[in-house]
Amino acid sequence: MRLIVGLGNPGAKYEWTPHNLGFLAIDRIAEKAGIRVTRPESKSQVGRGEFAGQAVALAKPQTMMNLSGMAVEGLLGRLEIGPEDLIVLYDDVALPWGMLRVRERGTAGGHNGMKSVIAAVGGEFVRVRMGVQPEHPLGDLAAYVLCPMSRDKKKIAGQMTEDAAEAVGLILSEGVERAMARFNRRVAPPAEA
Repeated sequence: MRLIVGLGNPGAKYEWTPHNLGFLAIDRIAEKAGIRVTRPESKSQVGRGEFAGQAVALAKPQTMMNLSGMAVEGLLGRLEIGPEDLIVLYDDVALPWGMLRVRERGTAGGHNGMKSVIAAVGGEFVRVRMGVQPEHPLGDLAAYVLCPMSRDKKKIAGQMTEDAAEAVGLILSEGVERAMARFNRRVAPPAEA
């Protein structure tokens, strides 16, 4: 069993914000796999099934982002698996819009949800980072990632969540190195329409 967690904030007002790309990526994986992510479990919405030939649990923590670690820790315990069986998908302001990065381990890089997860379970788990970097320096990144996306950004987000779902499928079927080789490439910055 592999646990695939998308980070985000619960509630309709956050649904189409950059900070909820993890939730949107889980929705895309669920759609591809025919899994309903609706069962309340360990402070999360969870769905179980199969994806890319592997038994998976898909989860969207229903804590606020900064407390995601509590939910992830609870799910790992409930599933009786360790962090080595965990894949976390989340937004990253250090990467340009449209860029994906697959990593075997690492730091939180300033992401409060990841800080919470790492504090709860350690840093030895696979992560899929989805770029949401602002076009120019901002003083308040928290407000930026919680602001609804423009139509152009939603279009890019749609492609990123598709790519993230493919990356997770590749991690499950062929391994993290294969996914890194395919998805860890530079993308041209998107042109605003």
